[in-house]
Amino acid sequence: MLKHILKAVQAHAAAEYPRECCGLLISIGRKQQYIPCTNNAYDPCEEFRIAPEDFAAAEDMGQVIGIVHSHPDATSRPSPRDLAMCEATELPWHILSWPEGDLRTVVPTGNTPLLARPFVHGAWDCWQVCADWYKREWGLEFDTFKREDGWWEHADGPSLYEQAYEAAGFERVGTPQRGDMIVMDVGRTKHPNHAGIYLGSDPNLPGEPTAVYGAGPFLLHHIYGRPSEIVIFGGPWHERTRLILRHRDAR
Repeated sequence: MLKHILKAVQAHAAAEYPRECCGLLISIGRKQQYIPCTNNAYDPCEEFRIAPEDFAAAEDMGQVIGIVHSHPDATSRPSPRDLAMCEATELPWHILSWPEGDLRTVVPTGNTPLLARPFVHGAWDCWQVCADWYKREWGLEFDTFKREDGWWEHADGPSLYEQAYEAAGFERVGTPQRGDMIVMDVGRTKHPNHAGIYLGSDPNLPGEPTAVYGAGPFLLHHIYGRPSEIVIFGGPWHERTRLILRHRDAR
């Protein structure tokens, strides 16, 4: 990070302390500039959310090339959410510990393992592990699917899986085959709120160690509070099933 930008980030972190500061690094031609942004998070001392209008204004000024935030009274080590959102935004994330002053940069790898990733709603969650499986196995890509935490708890709110599956290229089927998406009800919910990939009798994922015992059938999924995993699709998972969806480009 250039010295004048680091100085600006440090000044912003000091001004916002003990809240997390956040901002954007942009390029304007050959020049780089730090744009301080408003932290709209519910608890700005623990997390950050860049105000959408600030992001839009920065994009009008130049090309966004990095996301910056501080860790008050903590190290610059990225949290699971930092790592997940770095991958989701496909931008470098610059993390400044404050007042310690250590700066760390995290860059997206583009190759997050399907298994054992921590749960981060909106970035590493049940929908994302399904989308990533389709991209790696079949080369399918989906538009960014924005979802607010707790959307499933509101009876008068949108039922995201039920309302979006047709536009995403899926259709309902009766009997699952490998690669179908299983949509389920989990916990206290007003709408189907959980999904996984039906793997049939073969739980193996190329390039990843798979230690699953039993005869199957198997399900790849990522449930709240647990790392992503493969389980046997039966018993309670089968009972919770509400939709079996097959993509029109199923192999």
